[in-house]
Amino acid sequence: MKTAIIYYSKHHGNTKKLLDALEEVKAMDLIDVCNVQKQDLSNYDMIGFASGIYYGRFQSGILKFAEENLPHGKKVFFIYTCGAKRKGYIDAIRKIAEIKKAEILGEYACLGWDTFGPFQLIGGIAKGHPNEKDIREGIAFFENLLSMWQD
Repeated sequence: MKTAIIYYSKHHGNTKKLLDALEEVKAMDLIDVCNVQKQDLSNYDMIGFASGIYYGRFQSGILKFAEENLPHGKKVFFIYTCGAKRKGYIDAIRKIAEIKKAEILGEYACLGWDTFGPFQLIGGIAKGHPNEKDIREGIAFFENLLSMWQD
């Protein structure tokens, strides 16, 4: 199963740390939206979108990339890191996927060190995350996705 994950991971590299662990499980293409804004994704069987959470949603470059590049009818999944877990973080990316008639396979979320805005004053929240447990759980999520589609 040919897989790509489109990601944004800038501040502390939380999301990229998780993706690097997934890449050890299965070869895939990691596409950084800071470097690539246009990409033909039609040859991928499964497409992931990964980001830290900014103002309650995926980073804006990820959303724009999905709107402009996600082909109709693809299998997609979402991975994100956040300072605190709350509902609704995937609403915007989910809506784009639904418009594109994508099959949403699932989501994985874990804490990530967050020093954005006022959290900077106190040294951040969720320091030390993603930790080994978070990474193991992310790998288990990804392996489960892969096992659903193996022949």
